[in-house]
Amino acid sequence: MKNFFLKLKKDKVPYFAFCVLIFLYFLIIFADFFAIYPSTYSNRKLAYQPPNNIYIITPENKLSRPYTYNYIKTFNKDTLLIEYKQDRSKKCYLKFFSRGFEYKVLGLIKCNFHLISVENDCNLHLLGTDINGCDIFSRLFYGGQISLTIGFLALLISFPIGALYGGVSGYIGGKTDKILMRISEGIMSIPSFYLLIILASILPSNMTSKQRFALITAILALIGWAGFSRVIRGMVLSIKNQEYVKAIETIGASKKRVILRHILPQTSSYIVIAITLSVPSYILAESGLSFLGLGIQLPDASWGNMLREAQEFANILYRPWLLTPGVLIFIAVLSFNVLGDKIRDILDPKTLK
Repeated sequence: MKNFFLKLKKDKVPYFAFCVLIFLYFLIIFADFFAIYPSTYSNRKLAYQPPNNIYIITPENKLSRPYTYNYIKTFNKDTLLIEYKQDRSKKCYLKFFSRGFEYKVLGLIKCNFHLISVENDCNLHLLGTDINGCDIFSRLFYGGQISLTIGFLALLISFPIGALYGGVSGYIGGKTDKILMRISEGIMSIPSFYLLIILASILPSNMTSKQRFALITAILALIGWAGFSRVIRGMVLSIKNQEYVKAIETIGASKKRVILRHILPQTSSYIVIAITLSVPSYILAESGLSFLGLGIQLPDASWGNMLREAQEFANILYRPWLLTPGVLIFIAVLSFNVLGDKIRDILDPKTLK
């Protein structure tokens, strides 16, 4: 771990993936600052509005500060489709670092400054709107707060359980080991995604999204520790026979102290690797549930339920901006996998020099 970042910087692709993840988490931490509209914003009169074009050159070919035009919704009698046309009678100038709706930074400090805003009688939708007239650009930040944090929250529950369970099983051995491993194997045999669908579908309909989010996190965690515990158990079986462990036992250290203070810390390298490689699966699980309508419910946003509208072929063909959440899911999962592979190479004792 001493030269971890030096080794990471030497390989440009994993280092770039690391920077991408840092950037994504920075955006969702300060989501309210980057968002143009609050999470509850909805304007059904502008359903499926295309993204606003930003101009810096006027029709007279003169340089100008950034501006856009409002869209006017019209109905085409020939094609029987709703169309949007720019209202070029008025320019809507963009404002930077200006005041807008009030929010709390990190849930503590009241603030109303925003990176981008527009005049009160203008609308700015950089990535268009969905069927409810919600601003997709703003909802990407709010949705990322759920989609990118659910994995770490689930791991905070599942990994301590798996590490302690596997440590006790491997160190004690004998009949206790056999019984504990048969239990973990039984849990591993349960098809996790189908279990998630069943459990999510029977949740009470009057639950808030925060309560549903907490329950989904707990469900993901409680079915995800079994496989991890088996790996820890295998590592403990080899570690407990080393000389320093025998010496600690000789001087009278308790089993609890031996496991928690001297054996499990030796598995820390694997735990770090497992975390980076496990987060993508939790992100995909939450996104899949929300995509199916069993996860985070509207009006709250997650990348999964935002992507749900893109399942219709007409939306993919005529409203490609609805695919943006899917692109971010792909980028986040790919970055975690690339970074996890590199961390494994760095922390693997066989590759250390």
